[in-house]
Amino acid sequence: MIGNKKLIGTTVLTALAASICCITPVLAVLAGTTGLASTFSWIEPFRPYLIGFTILVLGFAWYQKFKPKTQEEIDCECDDEKLKFINSKGFLFLITLFAGAMLAFPSYSHILYSSPGSSKQIVYVEQSNIKEIRVTIEGMTCTGCEAHIESEVNNLDGILKVNADYEAANTTVKYDETKVDLEKIETAILSTGYKIVK
Repeated sequence: MIGNKKLIGTTVLTALAASICCITPVLAVLAGTTGLASTFSWIEPFRPYLIGFTILVLGFAWYQKFKPKTQEEIDCECDDEKLKFINSKGFLFLITLFAGAMLAFPSYSHILYSSPGSSKQIVYVEQSNIKEIRVTIEGMTCTGCEAHIESEVNNLDGILKVNADYEAANTTVKYDETKVDLEKIETAILSTGYKIVK
């Protein structure tokens, strides 16, 4: 019989691994090391398998919780309070909630970034100074990646609009060429850890 601690540990690890490509950019921004953001993007193709494995492990843990106990298991139960909580349905429920939150992280990770237009002032720019570029970017895997790039580029003066799209693997930037140039925009994108494809 597989121990409850091993099942819980496996669940937590696989849930974290399934979303680590999206968790890393947020942690990198908080730690001030944005260059590490795309370090785990190679895990993205394995995400469906990790999600499936997490669900299987959780299902097996819940099955073990609800299956009838044998007399030997009843006689072997320990009276230690900490051990009882770790082996309780309540603790397994908390682990299930945590795993669900981690598996769903890519769908809500973008809210952890400041909204691109919230701190920008309205600026009037001559139409002839407005340029728009589209940069192909490698390594974006979710809306959190989009928000990370948009947030970093939007910190530059002269940026009018930034729209990153992980599905199309590109970022469109509208900017005032008198205040910012393509090189600064590319440097901002590269600072997030994603690669520009030329």
